[in-house]
Amino acid sequence: MASSTSSPFAALKIVECGQGVSAAFGAKLLADLGAQVIKVEPPEGDLTRGRGPFPAGSEDPEKSGTFIYLNTNKRGVTIDLTQAAGQQLLSELLNRADVLIHNVPPAERSVWGLENSALQTRHPRLVIAAISVFGGSGRYASYKAYELTASNASGWAFLSPGASPYPDLPPLKCFGSQCDFQGGVHAALTVLAAYFHRLKSSDTGQVIEISEQEAVAAMLEMNLMHYTYAGRETSRLGSRALGPWFIADCADGQIFVLAVEEDQWQRLVDLMGNPEWAREELFKDRLSRAQNMDALKALMAEWLAGWKVQDLYRVAQEHRVPFAPINTMRSLYESEHLRQRNFFVDVHQPGVGKMRVPGMPSQYGKSFWAIRRPAPRLGEHNEEIFCAELGLSQQRFRELRNAGVI
Repeated sequence: MASSTSSPFAALKIVECGQGVSAAFGAKLLADLGAQVIKVEPPEGDLTRGRGPFPAGSEDPEKSGTFIYLNTNKRGVTIDLTQAAGQQLLSELLNRADVLIHNVPPAERSVWGLENSALQTRHPRLVIAAISVFGGSGRYASYKAYELTASNASGWAFLSPGASPYPDLPPLKCFGSQCDFQGGVHAALTVLAAYFHRLKSSDTGQVIEISEQEAVAAMLEMNLMHYTYAGRETSRLGSRALGPWFIADCADGQIFVLAVEEDQWQRLVDLMGNPEWAREELFKDRLSRAQNMDALKALMAEWLAGWKVQDLYRVAQEHRVPFAPINTMRSLYESEHLRQRNFFVDVHQPGVGKMRVPGMPSQYGKSFWAIRRPAPRLGEHNEEIFCAELGLSQQRFRELRNAGVI
């Protein structure tokens, strides 16, 4: 790791506005690579400050694990963007910025002073990345929508849980804020493309509208291809066409049992000691094994339960049978592989102490990333940025603070 001055992104200046996950994660990815990010929160603080988890379960907006993870490497200010004086402060920040990343819904942007056309007029060199569930155009653009909306609107929930035999049970969305995180990933990627375009061509910015619905729909593997190419609609309902393919209990956890190729199955049978039942007509090929999966699971259960997960995983790999552990959060945290890759990193957060959080999910040969500063406390850099950098007088600073603008 190296200091931000070693990074090719050190000159990139970003302002982040909005609430929650998507804009914060997109800006974090760039901040971790060395970009200079100023996070703008409302005076009462970002919503994620209230989400936790909190040390010892005691709620404290300065100690939220979610907020801290999403906002390392940023400086933070508070501005009430519903007030004209607040919008003027933001405009002064944007005069010095290359990029604005925000996730204010299209229907609310005029209230916050974040309408695309107005921003482009005032700041023609600015790259604007606006994240929302449905994007900034189309019939649903102004609809209120949330993570659950995005998960269903994209088709993801319709496919989950896969191979379900229960048509009376509803679709399930993936845990957490995955659609919001995908919105942030796409924002970071497209911001770099637009910034590169500005450097190489006309020196003018542009607006990028990121749709979480489309970001997730683009990742649904071959399911849309099944419909467009084959006229067949996939869903969460049905059964696996190949087997064995299931999750099983071991002595100390769970493992994903997978051996759908014939040679994999034969090696698994050898590993199990060539039980007589494996030669039954019910299990003659992978299609038959899938059709009789319940019986197969029951027959394998005792053998599987006698193993510890990591022992079985290791032996299965030695036999070239593609089993995989079902990792808990603890097993991930204690993973020797992730430790060797230095995936988890320490953050020294004021008021909290040392925290270990996920780092950058990639390693670089020639560019750099680092955790250079902790997440900002609420309004921590107000005076530094508004007075020392924007030139606001102390008297004006106090007036804005007393009026609730900052």
